[in-house]
Amino acid sequence: MLKRPRRLRGGTLLREMVRETRISPSSLILPLFLKEGKDIHDPIPSLEGHFHLSPDDQVCREVEQALKAGVSRFLLFGLPAHKDPEGSGAYDDQGIVQQGLRVLKDHFGKDIYLVTDICMCEYTSHGHCGILHGQEVDNDPTLERLARIAVSHAQAGADMVAPSDMMDGRVLAIRNALDEAGRTDLPILSYAVKYASSFYGPFRDAAGSAPAFGDRKSYQMDCHNVREALKEALSDVEEGADLLMVKPALSYLDVIRAVKEATNLPLAAYSVSGEYAMIKAAGAAGLVDEHAVMCESAVSIFRAGADILITYFAKELAEAIRKGEIG
Repeated sequence: MLKRPRRLRGGTLLREMVRETRISPSSLILPLFLKEGKDIHDPIPSLEGHFHLSPDDQVCREVEQALKAGVSRFLLFGLPAHKDPEGSGAYDDQGIVQQGLRVLKDHFGKDIYLVTDICMCEYTSHGHCGILHGQEVDNDPTLERLARIAVSHAQAGADMVAPSDMMDGRVLAIRNALDEAGRTDLPILSYAVKYASSFYGPFRDAAGSAPAFGDRKSYQMDCHNVREALKEALSDVEEGADLLMVKPALSYLDVIRAVKEATNLPLAAYSVSGEYAMIKAAGAAGLVDEHAVMCESAVSIFRAGADILITYFAKELAEAIRKGEIG
């Protein structure tokens, strides 16, 4: 008998009904860049359509626009006015992210969900993700600072914390610190599998976090490795992570699939700034249909196994889902 799989492709309503991959706006997280100061709404040249926002009416207006598009989950990054070798602004109770958390929670309450990036690279004068010993990041002293940052964010109103530093043992250190502070309820989204990637360029410009010397290859992962990714993910599961992340996304779809099959925690993927910038640039040059490529790329990430997508296209994707173009 002739097989006829085309029967299930015969019309829009049928194709939508039998889709294997489902996407919802509730699975999207939009990054926001908070900058110390007042009335700041400055375009980020390397991230078209995104802005440096002060923790006042400016960030509130940006969140209101996202809510209208159907996006209510946000990942906060901070650009402090001053940096030092210890990155002390990261755990200052009046730090930029802490200010943003209070403003947004006062304005929107439980209508939004705020995840905060836990790292030191945006706050250290040397641009590395921890405390230095000579020219190397010293793992164990960094853990105490990361724990302090997480507790400070929790006290300011964070709904979830997301350590991105790639220090060994940081999930356990943060979990213990949160528990001791009475925040046993606060979940940890671990950047469990974060590669030393060339796709981070626009973000480093946006966040002012490029290292002043060297690189981050001694703590972020080698792009050649998959089994190491599983080791990192399983270690974070043991340390108490509630969700895991793979970063970047598009060049690491095989890693997303491998981590999904090896673990049972919700899995996020971060479609990073370079991926966004390439699609925008190719679309502007008329080489591709930007909207169609955006949609297809997002579907591929979910198809690989992601449950959550952190993306600079969150608003546009939510609109595409609403229209039935994907999802």
